[in-house]
Amino acid sequence: MPQLMATQILEIWGLAHNLSLIILLFHFLYSVTRGRLEPGSLGRARSTGLIPDVNYMQSERGQGMLAVASDSSGRSKDKLDQKTVRRLAQNREAARKSRLRKKAYVQQLENSRLKLTQLEQELQRARQQGVFISSSGDQAHSTGGNGALAFDAEHSRWLEEKNKQMNELRSALNAHAGDTELRIIVEGVMSHYEELFRIKSNAAKNDVFHLLSGMWKTPAERCFLWLGGFRSSELLKLIANQLEPMTERQVMGLNSLQQTSQQAEDALSQGMESLQQSLADTLSSGTLGSSSSDNVASYMGQMAMAMGQLGTLEGFIRQADNLRLQTLQQMIRVLTTRQSARAFLAIHDYSSRLRALSSLWLARPRE
Repeated sequence: MPQLMATQILEIWGLAHNLSLIILLFHFLYSVTRGRLEPGSLGRARSTGLIPDVNYMQSERGQGMLAVASDSSGRSKDKLDQKTVRRLAQNREAARKSRLRKKAYVQQLENSRLKLTQLEQELQRARQQGVFISSSGDQAHSTGGNGALAFDAEHSRWLEEKNKQMNELRSALNAHAGDTELRIIVEGVMSHYEELFRIKSNAAKNDVFHLLSGMWKTPAERCFLWLGGFRSSELLKLIANQLEPMTERQVMGLNSLQQTSQQAEDALSQGMESLQQSLADTLSSGTLGSSSSDNVASYMGQMAMAMGQLGTLEGFIRQADNLRLQTLQQMIRVLTTRQSARAFLAIHDYSSRLRALSSLWLARPRE
């Protein structure tokens, strides 16, 4: 019985406590609606748990938002770090490939330089051995078409002066001038030929192909052109028939001079054939249709060698003209002054007939 009474008392106490809380809540709400909130009532309501603590709720919500923001920032930072790492790796790989390409390009340039140096050394050794006759360095003096026009003008003036000399020489022979007067004229003619070869030597520096093509000659003269001029051996055959009678010594001297000239001409002709074949082999030895760096270096090497080979053409022209000059000088030594005068006239008349034939051919009627 006493235990039952104690239990009932506790239940009644709990109900009374709850009722007091309810009354206190209604009192609080009534005060809020009436605008009259007694001091301490808000604190008592919070302490009893009737209303939530706003500051506590805001603090909890702020901490939650900070936690979410911190987590989101961490994930973004991780993503940013991964992108940065990938970008840095890509940059390092691109830089490595760039260094490799630069190294390969520098190596190709160095190989090309070594090849060109080797070619220059080989060309120099070949020139010293007599395979190539002249240096290609004089090609820098080339002035193209202007040089050809200048030579044509000089050659025309040379022909005019030569015609005057030949007329003077013919008049002296017809007037039976003495040997002293004839010798002066013959020496002047010889000096005039030396001037021609000097002009041709300068022209060869400017445009050797113009001399080789014979475009400064008439069409009929070009038919007999050899290395930019006449063949000395054929010239000696021509004048031999115009100088009879000659002594036996003179005949032997002219025959020997003709044979020597023929041998020199054959040697130069063989040299030209070898040069043409060598030039063709050089230009045809490359790979077609490729633009790799190795083939570009090979192409430059071929062009350097071909330029060196073309440079020897000037040497062939000079040697051919030197042979012509020496032939004329030796001819004068073998012949008498009067025979030399007749020989120069024979050469002049032959050239004049070739030019006249060219004029007639160009002026012929065409159907």
